[in-house]
Amino acid sequence: MKVQRLPNSKTEMAFAAIIMKKVFHSASGQLPNSPQGICNVRMSGEEFMSRLLDRKWALTSPDSKIHQIKLFTTTEKHGGGPLGGISFLNNTCPFLGDDMIMRDEDRCFYVVRDDLLHPLVNGNKARKMDALLPLLEDHIVTDLVTCGGCQSAHATAVAVSCAERGLKSHLLLRGEQPQILTGYNLISTIYGKVTYVPRTHYAHRIEMLKSYANLVAGNNSDVVWCNEILEASLTTQKSRASCLGQMDAHKGIDNCRKKVLIVNEGAGDAVALLGVFRLLQYLSQDHLLGRKRAIKFVVDAGTGTTAVGLGLGAICLGLPWGVTAIALADTIDGYKQQEKNLISEFKRLFGFLLKNSSLNEVDGEIVHWVERCRPRKFGNVLEGEIEACHRIAQLTGILVDPVYTLAAWEMATLLSDEKLKQDADVVMLHTGGTLGMFGLAQRQDLVSLFAPFKLEDPSYAWWT
Repeated sequence: MKVQRLPNSKTEMAFAAIIMKKVFHSASGQLPNSPQGICNVRMSGEEFMSRLLDRKWALTSPDSKIHQIKLFTTTEKHGGGPLGGISFLNNTCPFLGDDMIMRDEDRCFYVVRDDLLHPLVNGNKARKMDALLPLLEDHIVTDLVTCGGCQSAHATAVAVSCAERGLKSHLLLRGEQPQILTGYNLISTIYGKVTYVPRTHYAHRIEMLKSYANLVAGNNSDVVWCNEILEASLTTQKSRASCLGQMDAHKGIDNCRKKVLIVNEGAGDAVALLGVFRLLQYLSQDHLLGRKRAIKFVVDAGTGTTAVGLGLGAICLGLPWGVTAIALADTIDGYKQQEKNLISEFKRLFGFLLKNSSLNEVDGEIVHWVERCRPRKFGNVLEGEIEACHRIAQLTGILVDPVYTLAAWEMATLLSDEKLKQDADVVMLHTGGTLGMFGLAQRQDLVSLFAPFKLEDPSYAWWT
């Protein structure tokens, strides 16, 4: 594909003027147009979060079900790994709030069921796009370009979410088209426009995304990046009504041209943190997890954005909550660098709200990154893991996949041991992954899916 120069025309300037109309409301009224208006005001964590989250959202409600998983030691051994000899029982209506102190006597952990948010969109993807999708509508974006692996949950989330809103999605998937379309790949193909990109070209993601976005935009349209529209939305004090009026006035001319937005692989941008903050604010209510009890959150990490959102959100709200993230797709050092990058980007975008805040001193080390119980090349499935998913589903009614959420389940099981809990409740954030199980049909027939097997051929690691 030919790399085209980003638009630098009157059209681009007109689009910039339009997106600058977006309003960021606060609970007490409009925010000042510049940092000077609040630089001497020290806000509490709750006030900061209230202003930060006072916006439009894609999800009607931040609610998520919370289940309690009780663990029992059994004499039967069900394969190897950290779950061998352990049985599970799912309490779908557990005691929460203050009652957790009185009732939480057995070995157990809690599961936040974000896997139930949408039938096709993973929970962590829905949270990442919670704040982004309304911005697309406000700024009259017509097309969205992003990228991912062949079985990318992110690409599927973008394709489905865009289609639900009448937007066009363009998905650049790494590698070759599979013989059989299943799982995330199948849904991405149904809902979006898929283009398979050679791995050598995909390695240069930024240039690849720019080039393709410019091809989609054409000569007289605009290309913007995800954080650009977020930044524009934070630098105006015009009312929302005025903003919508301006957009209506421009609809006539905008129907003739495209607005193309680029979203990074995995939606690993600062705007994705806001949806996770919203979830934490919901969970910290007194009748749920509360604000006083120590919590050890456990989450599987792809890009690591959700884990950083949990850690940063807990600090913002002043919660005694820690985050353990299982490093699946990168090295520990790689995740630590991504953590620093996201925090830096967040502080740059929301610095006008952070004056005199202790958050200015935070630049990393808010997430405890750990290796998987049985490390392996990302995407590989080891012996006994399909069987473990099978047992968990039959005993609890909760489906986990062997690539992502099984890793979080294993870690939550280990941390629920009394010696490791240290008077803290263990809470696993279930990010989803159902379609990942269907994707296994690409390499095994349905009859053998739940039989113990070992995949040693690296060509099977089709997530990579």
